[in-house]
Formats: sequence, C-alpha cells, structure tokens
Amino acid sequence: MNSDAALTAALFAVDPAGLSGTVLRARAGEARDEWLALLRRLLPENTPWRRVPLNIQDSALLGGLDLGATLQAGRPVAQQGVLALADGGVLLLPMAERLSIGTAARLSAVLDQQEVVVQRDGLALRQAARVGMVALDEGADDTERLPSSLLDRLAFHLILQNDSQAPQETVQWRASDIENARASLGRVTYDDACLHALCTAAQALGVDSLRAPWLALRTARAAAALAGAAHVDDEHIALAARLVLAPRATRIPAAPEAQEPPAQESPAPAQEQPPEPQPEKDSPAVPEAPNEPSSQDGRDQASKPNDTDEAAQAPPPQPLPELAETVLAAAQAAIPAGLLALLKLGAAGRVRGSAVGRSGAVRQSQSRGRPVGARRGEPRAGARLNVMETLRAAAPWQRVRDMQQRAAASGETGHASQADTLPTRRIQVRREDFHVSRYKQKTQTTTVFLVDASGSSALNRLAEAKGAVELLLADCYVRRDQVAVLAFRGKDAQLLLPPTRSLARAKRSLAGLPGGGGTPLASALDAACALGDQIRRRGETPLLVLLTDGRANIARNGAPGRAQATADALTAARDLRLAGFSALLIDTAPQPQASAQQLATAMGGRYLPLPQAGAAALSQAVRAMTLGGSKSR
Repeated sequence: MNSDAALTAALFAVDPAGLSGTVLRARAGEARDEWLALLRRLLPENTPWRRVPLNIQDSALLGGLDLGATLQAGRPVAQQGVLALADGGVLLLPMAERLSIGTAARLSAVLDQQEVVVQRDGLALRQAARVGMVALDEGADDTERLPSSLLDRLAFHLILQNDSQAPQETVQWRASDIENARASLGRVTYDDACLHALCTAAQALGVDSLRAPWLALRTARAAAALAGAAHVDDEHIALAARLVLAPRATRIPAAPEAQEPPAQESPAPAQEQPPEPQPEKDSPAVPEAPNEPSSQDGRDQASKPNDTDEAAQAPPPQPLPELAETVLAAAQAAIPAGLLALLKLGAAGRVRGSAVGRSGAVRQSQSRGRPVGARRGEPRAGARLNVMETLRAAAPWQRVRDMQQRAAASGETGHASQADTLPTRRIQVRREDFHVSRYKQKTQTTTVFLVDASGSSALNRLAEAKGAVELLLADCYVRRDQVAVLAFRGKDAQLLLPPTRSLARAKRSLAGLPGGGGTPLASALDAACALGDQIRRRGETPLLVLLTDGRANIARNGAPGRAQATADALTAARDLRLAGFSALLIDTAPQPQASAQQLATAMGGRYLPLPQAGAAALSQAVRAMTLGGSKSR
C-alpha cells in the first residue's frame, strides 16, 4: 500500500461525514482488503460498518413499514433502514459502478442532508444518517464508473493496483491519533488565501463543481488536525489539491510562462510612442494636431492609471498567486498518466457513469429482466402481482377496514353483538392496494462502423482507420457485443460484415477493403439507417461510428457533384437524427473539416477531430466518448 492510500484512509477516518467518502477503484484482491482493514483499524471502536447490497430495495435502504409488526399490532410500525442504522459510521458499497441512478440519487440526498426522510406507507419519519461511504469500483475500464452524482460528492478517488512487488509503506497512525484529530478538528482555522488557492487550482484544472474545492478545504483541515496543527498551512493545501482536485482534472493547466511575454512586451510600445507625438506638438497652429496628441495623451493617461492601479493592487495579492501556483503544481504532478493521455486528446471529462457498450440500453419490461421494485397497478396485460408490496400497502389500513366491516355488518343485521363475532385476523386487500412488479431488461449493443474508403480518405487516413476499427472490434468482442462494418466508396455503400461476434471474420472483412473512388456519404448514411432499423427490431441497441473526412462528392442517385452530394448527405444525416440513433463522427482528415462538423451536427451526434492521432489514440478516444457516453433508448 502506497503512502497516499494510507493517508487517504487516515484522513477519511478523521472526518467521514464531512468528506462524504472514498471511491476505491480496485479489483478484489490483497491491496483492497489491506486498505479496508487499515480503515477499520483507524476508526474508533463500535463505529457502525454497514454493507449495502447492490440491488437493495428502498424499504431496506431508507426504512419503511415493518410488515410483520404492523399486521400483528394492527397499526403502522416503522423499521429503520441501513442508512439510519449506519449513523455515525461507514457504508460499504460493493460493485458501486453498477448502482442504478435512482439509488445513487437517494444516497446523494442523504449525503447532502445527513438525514433520511421517509414519507410512505402511512409513515412520516426523519432519522439522522451522518455517514461516510466507501464505494468499491470494480469496473473493467474507464467506461464503467459510478454515477456522476456520487462521484461529485465523494472526496477521494483512489486507484489501487494488486501488485505484490510494490513497496509496502509503514502506517504511522493509530486509532488514538484519529481520536485526537477528531477532537481538535473543530478548532482548526484557515484563511481566505487557502480557499482562493484551491478555487484557482480547480479552475485551472477544469474542475467545474463547487463541491471539489470545499471538499479539498475539509481535507486540508483534517490533515492539519492529524498533524496536530491549529491552522491550515501551504503543505496541507497542496496535499488536499493532490488528493482531491487532481483525480477530477479535465484539462491540462496552461503553462504560467505563456502569460509572462505580454507583460514584458507591453512597456516597449509605451516607450516608443512618446517620441512620435513630439513633432505634432511643434505645430500648434493646426487645430487637428492638438486633438490627436490629446487623444494619445488621454490613452497614455488612461493606461498609466491602470498600470499604477495594477501596481498598487499587485502587492497585497502576491501571496495568493504563489500559493495557488504551488497548489496547482502539486495537483498537476498527481494527475494519472492515463488521464493525461485523454486530456491531450480532448476526450476527458466526457466519460459517463454507465457503459452502453457493455450492457446495452435499459428497457422497461412487465415480465422479464431484473426486478427493480414495484408500482401501483393491476395484474393484467402480462404484469405480475407483487404480493409483498400489496400486503405492505394494505397493512396500515387493517384496523380502519375492520371497523368499517363491523359497522357495515351492524347496520345490515341491526345487532352489534353479531358484528362483534366477525373474524378480525383476516387481511383485507382491496383493489387500490394492488402493486405489480417492475423489471428492467438490458438489450445488447451492436456497433456499426461506417468506414470511408474513398480516394481522399485512402490518401489520408484509411490505414489508421482500419487499425482503429480493429482495436475497437476487439473491445466489442470482449464485451460480447455485436459489430457490423459498412464501407462506402465509388457510387454506393457495401455491407462488408453483417452483425456478428466473430472477431476473425471482422478482421478479414477489413483486410480486403480497397481504397479509392468517390465519397457517397448519403448512400452510406441511408444504408446505416436501414441497418440500424433492422438491429432495433431485434431488440438490440444500434450505435453508429462514422470515420470520414466529410467531403461528399457523389449524390444519392450516383451522379457526381459536390453541391448536390453535400445536400443529400445532410438530408440523410437529419433522417438519422429523427430515427434516434446514437452516433459519433470521427474526422479523419489531416485538418478538421467544417463539412464534417456540419454533418455531425445534422446527425445529432458527437464530432471528434483527430488530425494527428494514430490507431491506438483513435480507438482510445472512441472508447472514452462512445462506449461511456452513448444514449440509452
């Protein structure tokens, strides 16, 4: 375990509820077990530690009606959920990358309010839930991540590698140190310069969330308390930026040297301008002469006060830029190398929480798929009755219904004694109590590659496009998705590979793809739309990846002509947009083309210019932008 991992565990143990939690990205293994064991050792004794199952129901998570006790007592009886039971402790979320958006939203609300609010089944409860979360992310790649709502609220994003040869760091903290730090945390102070430096570093790194600097500040306070300091200093701020801001970076900060030349060049023109107006001052008889120098003098005077104002304002904020520069350097040094590669491609920050390429689009189903709760409704049209939820809805009303039944029987017979003999232990279920089960069925994804094999693309990037498609095909094969390849050149488009899982067959179809000829973009988009309709009818999710330079020169009828071909291509692109297909256009031209960008806009898809990227970089960008950010239909 490296020093940053051990320090993260110690800081989280100092302030679990304030820092919200940690995203621990690691496969099941020795490294993850050691980190969790270290965290449990550092936490005070009797700290609640609750494990949250992946598909937990709302009644178990938030609390709700205790069905057995309610039926026994004849009145609503509440039961605590996992969140309320973990008050003051830690929640462990295994396989957190597969959390549903609804569960993530409920967990996020609890982190914000630090309490559980339940208003259901005749209950109105408010229970304290000051918890910290450890989200175990076991995703295979960067396309599988936690929902963004949780990622934004958890302070630390930690990546662990199961490497037995890595040097082991000795942990220098004990549980008593954590208790002392907790006791002094409320007395740790900070000044505005610390917050300004963190906000400046977050802005330079492209961190848009306002929670990130605040979490970094809380981390700096926890670090100061752990070190026994009463005030947050530069070292604590730099540490917080490294642990909190660096994993959230979405761009590479601009070099500070780039801003220095304009400041050095500005005095030079100011020194060269004064000699020029002197000849004009020698001719006062000309009325225009005094006006011109007066305007120039006005400009000089307008610039001089600005310079003096800037000079007057520069000394007080001097410590802030220095501190901000130190914090930014510490954060930039901690940015992972893989993230830097994505930043250079401009694809970072666009990865979504769920990978459509792995599981396909999620569709509602009445009878098949994974259960995702229940809804009020009647069991008809193939819907299945959810017995437990139906009983849960009927239980709070049993005493009222018994009284109504007794009153009705007494009114009919006119004898209350006969009404008292009616059975009271039978559960009365009415039509409004019916609940039916809900299911979600994940469909398979079929990625359709449209490869431009025309003369312009063959001259520029056809070989690299083939290499990138082969790498992406291998990724789809690992995910057990289907792939299809459409190539267009000459006067029409050709389906080289129907939807299949055969990687060898896909590679053979690409190997024999020649280059040259016209660019029938409209025909290619029409063929892709027809193929997408066929895929959708089979219950699968089509995903279109178009590799072209966007310069169409063959119309729909096969006639040459760039103007008509461009108009037909835009019309076909709009048809794709109306059909609702997810699409990505990769501009493979040596320079980004306006025609390709216009075509991507008409398709309603994403545009990615990669003028200098090879096959590996191309496939990496497509994985980050397409497989992680496609729309579910």
